[in-house]
Amino acid sequence: MGKNILIFLLVLGLLAAAAVVAGSMLVVRTVQESVRPVADLSAGVSTQVAGILHPTPTILPDPVTIVREVRALARLETIQYTVEKVITAETGQGALGFLFGDRLLFIAHGIVIAGVDLDRLTPDDIRIDAQGRAYLHLPEAEIFVATLDNEQSYVYDRDTGLLTRGDITLEAAARKAAEDEIRRAALEDGILEQARQNAESTLYRMLRALGIPDIVFVTDGQTVPVPVATATP
Repeated sequence: MGKNILIFLLVLGLLAAAAVVAGSMLVVRTVQESVRPVADLSAGVSTQVAGILHPTPTILPDPVTIVREVRALARLETIQYTVEKVITAETGQGALGFLFGDRLLFIAHGIVIAGVDLDRLTPDDIRIDAQGRAYLHLPEAEIFVATLDNEQSYVYDRDTGLLTRGDITLEAAARKAAEDEIRRAALEDGILEQARQNAESTLYRMLRALGIPDIVFVTDGQTVPVPVATATP
């Protein structure tokens, strides 16, 4: 009899423990379900705040397009430079720079294209002698394009004073200075001379392919031979 009572009490204890565990799990589940809406709300608020602080730009081009000018070109592009420059633009620097100053560091990637404008050739620039040799005086090489690659150019860092919102024209000034520096760097590296040499090489191959036995490129100051007239049989 005493043994049966002991077993009965043991079973009751196990059932009580199971009930406590089940109740605890129910409480935890209830707490989790109660907290989940708060967590979802917090995540939604964080997303909205991020959207306000870092908005995605919306581009709305005007549907009206005005073509100002259409012009035929005969440019022979013979060389392209890809240049990288670091530009520092600043304003309001000085004793009160920490209050009213504005400084930015701009990483500029640019492209410079040069060549020869064949539209500037005149009849006097081309001569053929009695042997069929061609004398050609090319226009001076020039830069056709010197511009920034907007996909790779960017503001790396900007530091504004405590009492200023920054100069809205500072980045535009940095971009303009970057284009000028890219052009200047290409000129200092001899892009025009390389463009002239490449143009002569390209035209030499083209004219030889047309059956001209030889081509002589005449520079400024040299005289282009006058074509020799031949008697008609």
